[in-house]
Amino acid sequence: MSKIKIGVIGAGSISESHLNAYANNDKVELYAICDLNEERAKAKAEKYGASKTYVDYHDLMNDQEIDAVSICTWNNSHADIAIAALNSGKNVLVEKPMTTSMEKAYEMEETVKRTGKKLQVGFVRRYASNTQVLKKFIEEDDLGEIYYAKATCIRRLGNPGGWFSDVERSGGGPLIDIGVHVIDVLWYLMGCPKVKSISGNTYNKLGNRKNIKNLSFYKAADYDPDKNTVEDMANAMIRFENGASLLVDVSFTLHAKQDEISVKLYGTKGGAEVEPSLAIVTEKYDTMLNLAPQVDSVTFDFVQAFQAEIDHFVDVCLGEKETLSPVADGVEMTKILSGIYESAEKGKEIYFD
Repeated sequence: MSKIKIGVIGAGSISESHLNAYANNDKVELYAICDLNEERAKAKAEKYGASKTYVDYHDLMNDQEIDAVSICTWNNSHADIAIAALNSGKNVLVEKPMTTSMEKAYEMEETVKRTGKKLQVGFVRRYASNTQVLKKFIEEDDLGEIYYAKATCIRRLGNPGGWFSDVERSGGGPLIDIGVHVIDVLWYLMGCPKVKSISGNTYNKLGNRKNIKNLSFYKAADYDPDKNTVEDMANAMIRFENGASLLVDVSFTLHAKQDEISVKLYGTKGGAEVEPSLAIVTEKYDTMLNLAPQVDSVTFDFVQAFQAEIDHFVDVCLGEKETLSPVADGVEMTKILSGIYESAEKGKEIYFD
């Protein structure tokens, strides 16, 4: 079997996860790296043995040797690059969020339908082993009707700055960066119900908190604590057409005692925690039971999840599998994120037809 040739667009920090995973897949040839910074593109190409480098993604699209691309660029550029790739006959793995506007989301969906090419959205937590183990329990009705879910992803000090804190490039702050992960994995496990209404709040009170000493956190390459146009914190109540609801709160910076991640869902027969570690709660013989699944890792393993996501995408490109995160789900998630920001801006609940 000939290997599929992959081009990676964007050579920043998240690209490393894509490149490592592709390098570990024997069905892949890492063929090209594209980045606005030519020196960075060449460095990544040398590290991973890619034969071509580009600084303009349009030139990469004209390369007919490339079968598929990973898009690892600023959020506001995802849609245009993905559409160009689909139109040039390439399959696409696009990092989350799929895009920052509903107009672009619908255009991406239409392009997928028109071209017949594959698009996988980078909802990496769907591919994690703990998620897939829990999904089997849910599909067998062990949790019953899932009617409530709750996601918390709190960083008390963690605004990365750079493009992350520039709303024009990022589309938002912690909600669209880390919140999308925890919202999506719960929505996926709930069966992807249609959203009915959203009530959301965003706060920009603390900024980058450059005054804080003795605590380190990830900083973007172009970190500047004086430049910040995104929210510090967001929360929302999301109601679905089937009557279920999802409560979420996320932050880049907050006066919290410690960082916190908590991803839970509740049904009529049982409940579950996906993070920080996988656990299932049920009852039998009038007794409540806390079940501890015996798997290699009950905690979210970022490296394992990325490898599973990339391996799945490669098999999708080869026609061997269907993606777990199609463009239609990307459209609905864009609707949810946009709805939270719209509700916060207008100060009222937003309803969907």
